[in-house]
Amino acid sequence: MSMFSTGILVLTSPLHVLPLRIAPVLTSAAQVVERTLYVHLHPGLNLGTSGQVRPVYIPPVVDLCTLISRLYSNAADICGHLDVRVLLTNIRGQSAASSAANGPFPVPQTLSHSPEVVLTDFPIPDSGQSSLITQCLRKYAGHCYVCTPGFSSVLLHPQLKDIRGEEDEDRGAQMKPLETFSDVVVGGTFDRLHGAHKTLLNISCLMANRRFIIGVCDQELLKNKVLKELIEPYDQRVEKLHDFLNDVKPSLKYEIVPLSDPFGPSITEPELQCIVVSEETRKGGEAVNKRRVQNGLAELVLYEIPLLKDAHRADIEEEKISSSSLRTRLLGTLLKPPSQEPDLPLCPYVIGLTGGSGSGKSSIARRLEDLGAERIDCDLLGHEAYLPETSAYHRVIQEFGTDILNEDKSINRRVLGRKVFGNQERLKALTDIVWPEIARLVKKRIDQAKQQGKRVCVVDAAVLLEAGWTHLVHEVWVATIPEEEAVKRIVQRDGVKEEDAVRRLKSQWPNAKLIEHANVVLCTLWEPEVTQKQVLKAWSLLQQRIQKRQETRSSL
Repeated sequence: MSMFSTGILVLTSPLHVLPLRIAPVLTSAAQVVERTLYVHLHPGLNLGTSGQVRPVYIPPVVDLCTLISRLYSNAADICGHLDVRVLLTNIRGQSAASSAANGPFPVPQTLSHSPEVVLTDFPIPDSGQSSLITQCLRKYAGHCYVCTPGFSSVLLHPQLKDIRGEEDEDRGAQMKPLETFSDVVVGGTFDRLHGAHKTLLNISCLMANRRFIIGVCDQELLKNKVLKELIEPYDQRVEKLHDFLNDVKPSLKYEIVPLSDPFGPSITEPELQCIVVSEETRKGGEAVNKRRVQNGLAELVLYEIPLLKDAHRADIEEEKISSSSLRTRLLGTLLKPPSQEPDLPLCPYVIGLTGGSGSGKSSIARRLEDLGAERIDCDLLGHEAYLPETSAYHRVIQEFGTDILNEDKSINRRVLGRKVFGNQERLKALTDIVWPEIARLVKKRIDQAKQQGKRVCVVDAAVLLEAGWTHLVHEVWVATIPEEEAVKRIVQRDGVKEEDAVRRLKSQWPNAKLIEHANVVLCTLWEPEVTQKQVLKAWSLLQQRIQKRQETRSSL
């Protein structure tokens, strides 16, 4: 079967049957679509009666919320690689529907990604009708959305199992209407937009008739997040929200605002009527209502949605689908492609490993050494750079005086350190002498590793980025740890006071700045076994990249 980048899935099964059908439908759809799958809900649509089926409004009912939640949950479990989006343009209350004489699609809606194929779960009463039904399906999708010219249609029903209860046609008449509101508000981080986010947003859009306010956490509210440095920038998160919401329900007025506190506009906007929360954030919604009462405003209706369970969670991850779990899964993977260094030979492939004090950088380097990498310890090379009779040795004495020497004429690094401590100008004078010498020694060790037949070298260097040594390496790997945990480790390891540990960290590049330059990020926050799994994953993916690069070079 052909694969398409983007598709529309038109679901026609009765609403009470659809929750049972979602898993097999999505499994089948994922065999046809590989990037974006739009879901159009039209329970009861009959594609077999004529060649022309016009779109109509369907009413919002409580069961639709359950269906949306089930759909995104199943999508995360079955086809997590797909960007699934439930479209709501054709779902409106009776009063809104009656005022729109031209129907839900007076002109076809333009989507962010133009669909190339339309799929449906509609049953085929007679195999001889397949052609007629596919034609009707294409016309129906074309009435609703702007699709790629000559787009295909696929009937999924033959691949689906029969489910009892489809004959219960009276069930739909008993469905409870969903209460809707003029203005709805939600808040969240919305990092790496996932199924739980989409459930919250979709149900909020379903309940909102006029305006939808979305508060997006920024700055202060991100401080305690797991792997906060891997959170997408605010502007990027907002852009993804706009892209998603304009597809889902373009008729709504959207206001996306930054949140610097937990409340934002929810406690100041008098026209708001409803706040959508999860089981986890219900207390936050109750706190909003207390503040609204204090501000002389009416309380909001709290509509609670269930948390979505994460079927793929690891031991250190949350049970629910969450952004923090997705960020954790990024550890050890390639976050951005390596920059091409034309002067670097392909072999050995050189990893520059850096990280702040207490980050576990050196323990990661030793793990990589156990896997077969040649470890180049720049701390040891730093000591070597100060040895008597080296060029750096004589330049340091010339710059800082003979009073930095021990009786045996070796450099007393503690005395030297006192001369440069707190003096950026003197520190730069020292590093301008020593760092180029360490770089020369690194090159020498890499050449030795090449002669020994090593395929991978790991340059273990705390100052890799500050010293500008990235031209020596193919990739930059960063070991990271939250600052508060790094302080604990430094105090315990080095026996220094907490304020001294904090001062040491402040003198180094912060995690966020290091990660800006990282191709791969690793974190040693958890048990050693977790770190080992990250390193094994990173190593395995690295071997694949090296193999691919060698094959590319060979084909040129």
